[in-house]
Parts: sequence; C-alpha cells; structure tokens
Amino acid sequence: MRTDSSPGIDPTAANLGALPAREHLPVGSGLGNVPVLDVVIPVYNEETDLGECVRRLHAHLVRTFPYRFRVTIADNASTDTTPQVAHRLTVELQGVRYFRLEQKGRGRALRTVWSASDAPVLAYMDVDLSTDLNALLPLVAPLISGHSDLAIGSRLARSSRVVRGPKREFISRAYNMILRGSLQARFSDAQCGFKAIRRDVAQVLLPLVEDTGWFFDTEMLVLAERAGLRIHEVPVDWVDDPNSTVHIVKTATDDLKGVWRVGKALATGSLPLDRLARPFGDDPRDRRLPGVPKGLARQLVGFCVVGALSTLFYLLLYSGFRTFSGSQIANALALLVSAFANTAANRRLTFGVRGRDKAVRHQAQGLVVFGIGLALTSGSLAALNAASTDPAHSTELAVLIAANLAATVLRFLLFRAWVFPAERTPDPTAPTAPTLTTVSTPQAPRAWDDDATARMTPVGTHDPYLDPREQR
Repeated sequence: MRTDSSPGIDPTAANLGALPAREHLPVGSGLGNVPVLDVVIPVYNEETDLGECVRRLHAHLVRTFPYRFRVTIADNASTDTTPQVAHRLTVELQGVRYFRLEQKGRGRALRTVWSASDAPVLAYMDVDLSTDLNALLPLVAPLISGHSDLAIGSRLARSSRVVRGPKREFISRAYNMILRGSLQARFSDAQCGFKAIRRDVAQVLLPLVEDTGWFFDTEMLVLAERAGLRIHEVPVDWVDDPNSTVHIVKTATDDLKGVWRVGKALATGSLPLDRLARPFGDDPRDRRLPGVPKGLARQLVGFCVVGALSTLFYLLLYSGFRTFSGSQIANALALLVSAFANTAANRRLTFGVRGRDKAVRHQAQGLVVFGIGLALTSGSLAALNAASTDPAHSTELAVLIAANLAATVLRFLLFRAWVFPAERTPDPTAPTAPTLTTVSTPQAPRAWDDDATARMTPVGTHDPYLDPREQR
C-alpha cells in the first residue's frame, strides 16, 4: 500500500483514522508466501456436500485464478462428521485449512476468520455453490486492482440468470425493497452468499458490525455504503438449492429486527461512521481546484432537494393551519415546524454532519435563519393584505413561494458560512512535518465474541501459503 498522496490532493485531508490509499496488489511474488485471496466457506453439519464443494472450488481456483489462494472451512460447531470430512480435505488438497468455532453463527464465523487472515482480499461463499464459480474472478478483481472496497454477487441484476422457486424469489425481492425503503440501501442484493472485501477495509469495518448471524452481510453493506465505501456488484448465474437447511421464517424475522436496530442507530447518529468517511487519500472529491469551493456542487444539490421537500411540507402545513387560524399565525406555525425538519435534514444530508455534537446549537442557529425567513414571508403577506383586503388563497400561496425562494438563497449562504462552516485546513504550501500512514492491526474481538475466538482452533492445514499449482 502506498502512503503518498496523489497529485492535486490536499495532504491534510486524511485523518488519524484513515486507511491507506488504494493500490493494485503486487503481482507474482510481491506478497511473499502470503496468499492474495482467502475464500471462507462457513458450514454447519454439511458432511454430505462439503467434500464436493471444496474439491470443485479448489479445482476451479487452480485452473483459473492467477494468484496464490487459500480455502478456509469455518465450522460453526457442527455435530455430525463435518470435522472429519474437513480434516481429510486439508490433507488431500494443497492450500485448504480448517477452523472450528464452538458457537453457531455465520456472521461470527466470517468475522473471526477474516479478522485472523493475512490475505489482502477476503471472500466467502455458501457451501452449496449455488453461484456459478465463473463469477469469482470478476468478484475479486476490482478489489485486487484497488478500484473497489467490497464486492457482492447480485441475483437481482438485469443480466443475472437465476433459477429458483417463486417463494424465495418473492422473499428476496421483498427484503431488498425493505432495505431500500427503510435504510436507503442502493445495492441490489444483500443476501447472496457470494461476497468479498479488502482486508484493510475489513479491519476498520468489522468492529462496527454487531450481528453474528445471517444479518451480518446486510449490516456490513449498509454501514459500508453509508460510510462512502465503493461496493462493486457482479451479476451471477444462480441455481436454488432445494435441500437448503436455512429456516426462512426465523431468518426473515431476525433480519427485520436487524433492520430496525441499524435504522435506529443511523437515525440517532450513534454509529461512528466518521472513522470510515473519506477513508482513502486518493478520493478525487478531496482535490482542491482553483475557483471551486470544496463540496459546493454537492451541497447545492443536497440543499435544493431538501429545500424542495421542505417547501412542499411547509405548504401542506400552512394549508392545514389556515383552516383554523389567520394567515400570519398559520405562516408562523408552518415555518416553525418545517424549520426544525429543514435544519436537521440539511445538517445530515447537505453538510454531512453526523452524531449529536452541537445538534442543539445548530437548531438554535437554524431558528435564527427561520426568523429571517419569517420576516420575509410575513412582510410579503402584510404587503399583500395592504394591497388587497381579501386576497385569494392561490394568490397567498404564490406570494409565499416567491418570498421563500428569496429566503432560500440567503438561508443557504447562512447555513454554509455560519451554521455549518467548513473546517479550516492549513495552507498546503506551508512546510509540514513528515507523516507516516500505517495500517492499524485488527481490534480486539468484542466481549460476546471472546469465547468463539478462544475456541477457534486450526484443526488441519496443508501448507496453505504455497501456490497449489507450484506443488502439483
């Protein structure tokens, strides 16, 4: 990983929690004996399918993957002969290893194995191999090149070719619609068991993910997307496994609970996503261009969207209040209610302020801006009433819209310069002390994961760090 900044990038943009800049992983022996890719297969009582799955995957990687790789079987406390089958595979196949956890949970298995892995690219797939393996290289290629941070297989992309029953099709599409409506997720398929992540990103992202079961994938993707990480989607060919042991009702219930928990955390600002925001030093949005205020274009778009919605909200409130009060009182009440919503929306969406820090102060300053808008609109109504003793309701609305447009320009300037001012950055031409960007080590597992980590024992491995093709 490089530690220097690209030309034209403000070197002060990085913070202490920043990740190193993305770069193409070295080719050939650049990583020594460390595999480039570690593919994890979480299993629970899969004595029947495990052998065929691992052999097919291993043969595919030997034939098509141009880098060193490793296949890791993560056993979620199986009670059948899965451990014996896995142990035989580690002896039979080069580059296959086995870990056993004494607690169930796919998310727990992925977190534990990924956190302990030394491979720069981490992936996982379901043991049934429902996803065609030809999508594996396209999945990890953007991560190897440094283009993306995470990658997912999508069964819902237009070019995907999927064979499954109507029940699972309905549940999958309904779940993803819920994610889009409640958490504003933009990725198309959260549940496809075919994903990959860069190790440096996982080190910072995984400690924020709480779920240890099936919702682990969704929570990881939502947090990554909210933090501004790039998620690459690969259309896949996917055939449903009719013998799947997944309990659909329980899984759906747990997922909905997870959606509620994550949505609440995002709404209250309790997640420290600032640790991931602007994570890399090569983000073109951080480049300083002469004559272009930093972030102005994005802020203008966000402010216009929020302003349009706030205006509609205000007009609805005004029309409602006007049914039982005079125009001045209805205008004041509508402006007051919409002002709180407008300030909160601009705080989060336009100027990217998260958390509760200075939230009360921002609302107080927003009320001052509201006072200016009230003066403009009230003055307009007073002038209208002076010109006509009984103006039509449509005329009142037209005058209020014109006054609000005038107040909007002033509101944006006040928000940008006073309420949410941009942080001052030192002059980039001034001499600064040399800095060193380092990759932080994985954080210690959480309390609820201590036992699983302590009991995660490598039962067998057959020299996984060597290229299997060199040992044939």
